[in-house]
Amino acid sequence: MIDGAMQPFSLTLDKFLNHAAKWHPDVEVVSAHPDGVIERIGYADLKTRAKRVSRILADLGVIVGDRVATLAWNSQAHVEAWYAIMGLGAVCHTLNPRLTVSQTAQILKQSDAHVLIVSADLAPLAQQVAAEAPVAHVLVIDGSAGDWTESGADLRVDTLAPLISKAQSDIDWGGFDETTASGLCFTSGTTGAPKGVTYTHRSTYLHTSRLLQADVIGITSADTVLAMVPMFHANAWGLPFAAPAVGAKLVLPGRLADGASLAKLITSEGVTVAAGVPTVWLGLVEHLESCGGDVPTLKRILMGGAPLPPALMARIERRLGVAVQTSWGMTELSPLGTMSSPVDPKRDASVSGRPSVGIDFLLTDARGNALPEQRNVEGHLRVRGASVVERYLGDEQPATDANGWFDTGDLARIDDRGNLMITGRAKELIKSGGEWINPAEIEAIVGALPQVSLAAVIGRPDIKWGERPVLLVETRKHQTISDDDLLASLRGRVASWWIPDVVVRVPSMPKASTGKIDKLRLRSEYGQA
Repeated sequence: MIDGAMQPFSLTLDKFLNHAAKWHPDVEVVSAHPDGVIERIGYADLKTRAKRVSRILADLGVIVGDRVATLAWNSQAHVEAWYAIMGLGAVCHTLNPRLTVSQTAQILKQSDAHVLIVSADLAPLAQQVAAEAPVAHVLVIDGSAGDWTESGADLRVDTLAPLISKAQSDIDWGGFDETTASGLCFTSGTTGAPKGVTYTHRSTYLHTSRLLQADVIGITSADTVLAMVPMFHANAWGLPFAAPAVGAKLVLPGRLADGASLAKLITSEGVTVAAGVPTVWLGLVEHLESCGGDVPTLKRILMGGAPLPPALMARIERRLGVAVQTSWGMTELSPLGTMSSPVDPKRDASVSGRPSVGIDFLLTDARGNALPEQRNVEGHLRVRGASVVERYLGDEQPATDANGWFDTGDLARIDDRGNLMITGRAKELIKSGGEWINPAEIEAIVGALPQVSLAAVIGRPDIKWGERPVLLVETRKHQTISDDDLLASLRGRVASWWIPDVVVRVPSMPKASTGKIDKLRLRSEYGQA
């Protein structure tokens, strides 16, 4: 028998806000609104308001395990709703406003959420969704429910703010098992139907601990963090948990994502660390290049969500004077897989960093057999860890193999230093004349051209070869380049038969709900002979 014991301490997410409220009570959460209003609140007051929202939800009958949906932008009110829902032991189901009405309604049917918290400017979308889904009560944030048209006796709509002012905060958080579900997020559906990924308090707590390691984001109480990644994208990469965990100031941009607004917000709030997809930072760079100015407080940008061409990384670092940390992750990973170290002198756009403790990788062949060599060879990437999906929502069968490995669908290499390089998506490979073509390699070369903003390669049916690659290009503003020069950049760098037969110019590359290039749409519009 072991003499002695450690205290039980359930790893539940309410502890992050409780910590911030007690030890960093006046550190601000800042929200920017489209009308120019800047909203500020300290962590202590935010906790009080979040507890009042919990009381409102409890009075609506929400209990442990119930799902409460949110359809909202990054704002103080949305953060309050998160902690209110999760503190009760209910499940916060974040909905993506960039999906269609039918997609959103179908996802809501799967989650069976009866309460929907929605940003006022998304009311028209929410009304259409609520007509097709089992929603019984809508709570409107960041505005008023006054413009909500009559919805019938089966749906009640209230503005949340006046309810908060009247509610009590005498409600307990926690008290449930750490393996209780805390969040529900659906995959982007860029390569298939969206699937629900259920996070637990324990998995997200441990994921937050990984984020805070010095070789990952390593933020401290001295930082001001701008969360450009939406809260409906895999928990905003965990930033609304990581910031209060260390007492960092958290800046939320609402739906503002244009370069001018970002430059003003970063400068006025003294942002030191920012996170988002490459297209966001491209917009900031182009604004500063056009209008002048700098963002002197900004030191680091955490980049993810889409491949980063080396030329774009160099351009961002040079113009903004920042260090770019590349990363790789998935909704199924909560989402962090790897992130390059902020102090690594060999940071490179082609690598995504090493895995931090708590997650492990395996390269396999197409049948799932481990490759005898795990370094400097290409293989199918599998992962496992405390924050990796085991089973999708509604599925009876696990999403992992017999040894607990989850197949990411990515092709990858791992170099001698343990850095991960994603070399393509297995489902996106193009089979031409019985041989495989990897679009990612072509995209990386063309995307590095100074005249090119974004590049994508898809397959198109071909009578003779089965499939042939099509190159789609969005050029930089005021830049031109001929089709011949685009294709010439590939000669000698890829096999001759990899070179696309067709070049298509697009005025604006279509984006999926996560900010990635929407290849489903590209295939639909340009993938037919």
